[in-house]
Amino acid sequence: MDWLDQVKWDAQGLVPAIAQEQGSGDVLMLAWMNREALARTVELGRAVYWSRSRGRLWAKGEQSGHVQQVHEIRIDCDQDVILLKVTQLGHDPGIACHTGRHSCFFSVLEDGAWRAVDPVLKDPHEIYE
Repeated sequence: MDWLDQVKWDAQGLVPAIAQEQGSGDVLMLAWMNREALARTVELGRAVYWSRSRGRLWAKGEQSGHVQQVHEIRIDCDQDVILLKVTQLGHDPGIACHTGRHSCFFSVLEDGAWRAVDPVLKDPHEIYE
């Protein structure tokens, strides 16, 4: 059986993919992959996702330069979530979020409200000119 056939794709042919920084263990982002995106990620050693908003493959960093080098790919026990162990390239410290932050998980729930607690490392207007 093809390893791609063992993934439990949803009704749209997608699976959630978590990018985790190899060195720190930080969860950087969650995105979606289809079969082609996962196969290309394996082929290239760099993260390729499926952009639901654009309806096309999206190589992480294609516009921003903030590429994810993939070191290891894991699947969860239900075979319906992918975990990528990555090094975030293109900026030091690494920027994974389109807001210019290290991680997309930069807000914390405090007293019934979401509060951004992680700094912007680079202005998104400078990243996406």
